[in-house]
Amino acid sequence: MSGAGRDLEIDRLRRARPRDRFVRRSLFAFGALLVGAWLVGGFDLGDAFSEQRLRNVDRFLGEIRPYPLQGEAWDHGVFLEWARGLWVEKGALAVGRTLGIAVLAIVLAALLALPFSLAAARTVATPEPYVPSGRPPTRWNRWAWRGLVGVTRTGLVFLRALPEYVWAYLALAILGPTAWPAVLALALHNTGILGRLYAETVENVPTGVPAALRGLGAGRTQVAAAALGPALLPRLLLFFFYRWETCVREATVLGMLGVVSLGYHIADARVRGRHDEFVFLVLLGAAIVLAGDLVSTWARGLVRRAS
Repeated sequence: MSGAGRDLEIDRLRRARPRDRFVRRSLFAFGALLVGAWLVGGFDLGDAFSEQRLRNVDRFLGEIRPYPLQGEAWDHGVFLEWARGLWVEKGALAVGRTLGIAVLAIVLAALLALPFSLAAARTVATPEPYVPSGRPPTRWNRWAWRGLVGVTRTGLVFLRALPEYVWAYLALAILGPTAWPAVLALALHNTGILGRLYAETVENVPTGVPAALRGLGAGRTQVAAAALGPALLPRLLLFFFYRWETCVREATVLGMLGVVSLGYHIADARVRGRHDEFVFLVLLGAAIVLAGDLVSTWARGLVRRAS
């Protein structure tokens, strides 16, 4: 086939290709939504780059320079001494509290999520898990188990529907500005997330081993411990470490509500106008999140290789 004939054939095939109207309409709707959001939101690019905004940026860049070096030539020794003093005075304790909040919260969430996940899994919370019994279950029995699954899943939705900040506000009103409001807020929210993830994982476990144990007379708890636990452990740990990584970040942010963590010192520095300390502490928070991400990635890699 000549080059011209090949081009004609390609053009004919392009014109004859199947067209999906749903995709085109979805793209059109997305574009319309984007334009509508821009118009309704009142965004103005000119205001973002006005002379006043540029002066604010210039002033801010000058104020984030370490205080001992403002108006002075850069000196690495002075900078390191300033950073060391800030770390000793605020950073070390704040980082320790932030990590402590994240670890305690995710452990509580995982412990609470395990029983909820079994009650929400339709393969376990049923009159006849994995194998039928000798007598068919009564209608009331079936409704009772369905009700348990429905109530548990609704409760998990409620726990994760409220953001950590809302839970923290409620806990602060009761417990005051201690570390516990952040721990409880993160634990409750992540219980809803891990409970749902764990329940879906339980439902996807192959039924061979659990059915065999049930056939030998094992109860639900025995099946969960002997069959479901070993099969689910690698994936459950993956979810655990992923949410722990998120807890490290959220524990920092919750400090801005008054909880004593790194975020508390960040908010305090911003209010006092100490922008050099503010940026240092923000970068310290970013370093914590990065370290948590690296640890989480390493741990998840070990779990994958072990499984």
